[in-house]
Amino acid sequence: MRLMMTFTIPVERGNEGAKDGTILKAIENLVKETNAEASYFTVMDGQRAGYVVFEENDQARLPQLNEPLFAALDAAIDIVPVLTLDDLKRGLSG
Repeated sequence: MRLMMTFTIPVERGNEGAKDGTILKAIENLVKETNAEASYFTVMDGQRAGYVVFEENDQARLPQLNEPLFAALDAAIDIVPVLTLDDLKRGLSG
């Protein structure tokens, strides 16, 4: 199933992580571990934020993906299923 993880990092922790390299390391690991098909980074509500789109069929792996961001960056994380246009067309046709 294609999933999209959205995360935000509190400003103070983000500032620390930018200085000590924690942010880059955690995000690089996340993109690698998920084999992300797309990843984007931005600012959301005044905090550093990211979107990572990836395929995952084993729900039990989600804690392995979440916990490093929680522990290293105090991140707030949301994960939702997402569809491509072709997926949507297929879903609406039946």
